[in-house]
Amino acid sequence: MKNTQVEIAQMCDSIKNMLLDKNMKYGDSALSPARILSNSSPIEQILVRIDDKLNRIQQGKNNITEDEDVISDLIGYFILLKIAIKRQDNTPLTPEDLDRHYLTDMLDEPPNMVYNGPIDFKLNS
Repeated sequence: MKNTQVEIAQMCDSIKNMLLDKNMKYGDSALSPARILSNSSPIEQILVRIDDKLNRIQQGKNNITEDEDVISDLIGYFILLKIAIKRQDNTPLTPEDLDRHYLTDMLDEPPNMVYNGPIDFKLNS
């Protein structure tokens, strides 16, 4: 694998480990909320968490380039959102949804990876 591919795999592993660690510590609260004070769906509750993080960035309370936790948290929330949407739609997970790093171990050669260019991330002001 090329250096960039290794870095991508390492970064994805880091995010995966963070999500699994938080799930072990706090339970499945994002995808199966206790519903003590809110009856909102898991999707709505995750969207609120994402909005809160983005609002803090927009208000200047978190510098996205200096606080990597903010970036990791947002990536984690978007992964949880994707899971929540799949659960709502009763869509089974596909091999494409699985961790490519572990899937590669089962294949003779790495999956065909395509880079479609940079992601343009902008906040509305």
